[in-house]
Amino acid sequence: MKDVKDKMDNAIDKIAGGLNETAGKITGNKQLELKGKLQVSKADLEKKMDVKDNINEIKENIADKIIKKMDKK
Repeated sequence: MKDVKDKMDNAIDKIAGGLNETAGKITGNKQLELKGKLQVSKADLEKKMDVKDNINEIKENIADKIIKKMDKK
């Protein structure tokens, strides 16, 4: 369950960061805009660092390529 909680927390951080960035742009508050950009970047980095997700994505890509090769024959 920790994995699901981590993913939810990461998604919430990304959404909150986007809202902060937008609010900062609208109000002209550069500090809030920067805080939002940093939140979004942190969430993106954490997602890329999730090794389990990356391995599953690589497996899916390999399987897809094998299936396409087999379908050609």
